[in-house]
Amino acid sequence: MRNFTVRQVIAGVATLLLLIAFPLVISQSVHIHVMILVFMFGMLGVAWNIMGGYAGMFSFGQAAFFGIGAYTSSYLSVAHGVNPWIGLVAGGCAAALVAAAIGYPCSSLRGHYFAIASIAFAEIVRIVFNNWQTVGAAEGLTLSMQNESFANFLFNSSKLPYYYIMLAFLLLSLAVCYFVATSKMGYYFRAIKESHKIAEVMGVNVVLYRLMAIMISAFLSAMAGTFYAQYVLYIDPGSVMVLATSVQIVLISMLGGAGSIMGPVIGAAILIPASEYTRITLGYKGTGVDMLIYGLLITLISMYYPDGVWKLLSKIGGKTRRSVNS
Repeated sequence: MRNFTVRQVIAGVATLLLLIAFPLVISQSVHIHVMILVFMFGMLGVAWNIMGGYAGMFSFGQAAFFGIGAYTSSYLSVAHGVNPWIGLVAGGCAAALVAAAIGYPCSSLRGHYFAIASIAFAEIVRIVFNNWQTVGAAEGLTLSMQNESFANFLFNSSKLPYYYIMLAFLLLSLAVCYFVATSKMGYYFRAIKESHKIAEVMGVNVVLYRLMAIMISAFLSAMAGTFYAQYVLYIDPGSVMVLATSVQIVLISMLGGAGSIMGPVIGAAILIPASEYTRITLGYKGTGVDMLIYGLLITLISMYYPDGVWKLLSKIGGKTRRSVNS
């Protein structure tokens, strides 16, 4: 297990304190909203990273798990009055079970074949929910405005509680990713990513560990989906299950650095503000500009440092430490 240096611990604590203090200093709701999205997509990127960055399962179907989490908690709340926190766990379990159901028959698929299968799976899920009358079909679900409280996962007067809850979710996902990356499971994931055949020869149960990767990823993605549903109080297949969301998650992870714990968070911190502030500044005239920015950043990183921004920052930090020590 990796031992952190004093410098890294201090930097981590300082960053966390800055994030905690941010909404207390910057009170404008638009900036808090952007940070909430950064945390949420950072969590989705971390979830994808466990499956794609470590286990080598390049998926474009994360939006399906995100949507399943949102729909499960929302439907249970609207139809049966189930507390959203219970719905959050139920949504994570439902997404994990669906992930296992789709992951097992796809366990023999590799590379772009798995990516194509994940796109097909996500589109099937979207079409099913788009025509499923029980959960509102194309009209979606509108959550009721209950009494504002932490227990009800509802805050009408301020975005501040949502900010801290999403920050806590992001930290939880990072803790899970760190545990996976530094455990025996993480080494098995890396072995599978490098070569399925060699991993099997070494005694790794490839099917089992691929299923574990996709189920952990699905559970965390569904948690983010439940948060999103409680945050906006309305969901439909066109908002939580679109392919563009899955692509955005992959881009965030690849830009930041797939296969590193902090990479997806760095990617989200770069791409989400660029996208949101472009829309705010340009309005309807800026339609598509965010994707141009995405493409430009991804192209530059792929050309000059394909391991991602986090690896680049780590390399710069390593050179700085060596120059100081010398």
